[in-house]
Amino acid sequence: MPQHTFTFMGTAAGCGVPSFFCDCPACEEARANPALRRGDCGVMVRGQADEAGRVPTLVIDTPPDARHQLLREDVRRVDEILFTHAHFDHIGGLGEYEYLVQLIQKRTMPVFGSATALSGIAGEFHYMTYCMDLHAMEPFDVHEFDGVRYTACPVTHAPGTYGYLIETPGDEAAGTPGTRVFYASDTARLPEKTAERVRGCDVLAMDATFWKRNWSPDDHHSVQECIEEGLALGAKKIYLTHMCMHYDEPVTYAELTRWLGQYEGRVEAALDGMSFAI
Repeated sequence: MPQHTFTFMGTAAGCGVPSFFCDCPACEEARANPALRRGDCGVMVRGQADEAGRVPTLVIDTPPDARHQLLREDVRRVDEILFTHAHFDHIGGLGEYEYLVQLIQKRTMPVFGSATALSGIAGEFHYMTYCMDLHAMEPFDVHEFDGVRYTACPVTHAPGTYGYLIETPGDEAAGTPGTRVFYASDTARLPEKTAERVRGCDVLAMDATFWKRNWSPDDHHSVQECIEEGLALGAKKIYLTHMCMHYDEPVTYAELTRWLGQYEGRVEAALDGMSFAI
């Protein structure tokens, strides 16, 4: 049986859905239906509870919505943090963790990312470096936590941005293979070495910022480009994330879901709180 759960903590691009300043059809749809609201991107991987009830928990990124996302998922502790990069929509909630460290865990928080990302984080949160144990990862370095391997894969975005190939061990005795998940919240077309490393993955959760026209092609995918690349890489399941829903033209979740029907379940728009076993 799978021993870990992957959860989308947030699935929006930086402005969120709905954006406070926007009254497009996609934002109005999300205002009317809270289940369709999207916070900034982040994910969580959790293991099985131990005898004391502690659940091994790792998060990738700490978006500004972190406190609300953690409360929604009833998370009481976080053991480690991986960062994709140091843009505000991926690090802005780090301050929410300071009192977890001070009052509850009472040990420095292991934090991983590229040297560039960690430098940016340490600059923005200089008052928190006392409670962080920073570990710089080189391209394709592997970090293991709770039996899961996280490989730092360079992607096409700001300098020092990683996606993470997440690999679970499976059950050799039962002949059950592990799961390979590639998570890349911010990227344009993947670099060749990364593409080869993640080819044939079970799950690809990747940047799908724009609907139709992509006016930032050096940093992001459109929905259509994400699907095209994911299918070319042979991903068995594709989740669209880092979604703006109103650039370059608005698309409601209802409209997008109907359009994705042509992929017969192989492609799905991720929603905040969506989980699956790995």
